[in-house]
Amino acid sequence: MLKRLAILGSTGSIGTQTLDVVSQHPDRFSVAALSAGENLHLLIKQAREFRPSVVSIANPKHYNELKQSLSDLDIEILAGPGAAEQIAVMPEADTVVAAMVGFAGLRPTAAAVLAGKEIALANKETLVVAGEMITDNASLTGCRILPVDSEHSAIMQCIEGEEPWSVEKLIITASGGPFREFSAADLKNVTPAQALQHPNWNMGNKITIDSATLMNKGLEVIEARWLFNIPPEKIDVVVHPQSIIHSLVQFIDGSIKAQISIPDMRLPIRYALSYPERLESNMKRVSLSALRSFTFEEPDTNRFRNLRLARQALETGGNMPCALNAANEVAVKAFLEGRTNFPGMSAIVEYVLEKTTFNNIASLDVYQETDCLGRQMANEYLSKKEK
Repeated sequence: MLKRLAILGSTGSIGTQTLDVVSQHPDRFSVAALSAGENLHLLIKQAREFRPSVVSIANPKHYNELKQSLSDLDIEILAGPGAAEQIAVMPEADTVVAAMVGFAGLRPTAAAVLAGKEIALANKETLVVAGEMITDNASLTGCRILPVDSEHSAIMQCIEGEEPWSVEKLIITASGGPFREFSAADLKNVTPAQALQHPNWNMGNKITIDSATLMNKGLEVIEARWLFNIPPEKIDVVVHPQSIIHSLVQFIDGSIKAQISIPDMRLPIRYALSYPERLESNMKRVSLSALRSFTFEEPDTNRFRNLRLARQALETGGNMPCALNAANEVAVKAFLEGRTNFPGMSAIVEYVLEKTTFNNIASLDVYQETDCLGRQMANEYLSKKEK
């Protein structure tokens, strides 16, 4: 029986790789719906290849061209900011692949949770911003959330078959990014072009910058807290430049399990879609003898403050992770546009966390308000620095 997928963010890095996995397993998966933000021409190409029943695009100005381009096919066309939410709850889909980037992915994913859909979660901001609300609702509706992030997929694979009480510590690995050995002075002069050259992974711009600042690891710590229902103090981060061990789990008897594979997002995507089965793939295998050695080191949270700021937001709780995420999205955009330097991104996040009013009510309205205010404060900070 084919598993029918609704892919939110189909034209992004995770979305395109998900479709690659689908094309490799046509006997297991079909595409019920595709949703994109701005990339009209790639969306049209995907729709013609995979023939979903519904296609949506967030920018309504593309509606007429999208409809005309697919007029010879029996495909319903949706457009506008609420279109992704409609796709997330459509009865024709068994699994929602939440691959949108940033806060924009929260509402569609939250709708899918309330609809009781199975979710392959790549949008880490969903649990960063609203982890308590999402996990509470998932337990009520029976929604199963399966991680697509390589680190969280690795943890899930390591704890499969283990008792929850036997887990002593989760250890999330980080590549360290392209500036792992840069001094604080050197970091002030790095360019967006340099930051986008990740040494191991091929990812979208936003995630690649987050990886360079270690914000990605901070967000993953918050996400892991909710995915695996584990206290923050039991989640560690270790820098592993080879990116072959994707995460580890330490147990109460002192043993450690690790998940090892080449850095290829199609593996965790495939595992999330086929869980609890494993599907055969033709992806490259790890040659342990060729690797010769694995290295590990503690992350430097003085040079890379974002990891420390993320932990601070998690420990405070409430709407603070939401404020962290909002500030970071503005900061990354500002860096890519040349409006702030590399360390300046952390300064923006720290400023917003200091100015945000704490609110412990877990609701979409609170998160929406916090997100708006966080972005406003981040932009105000930038404006002052530019004067």
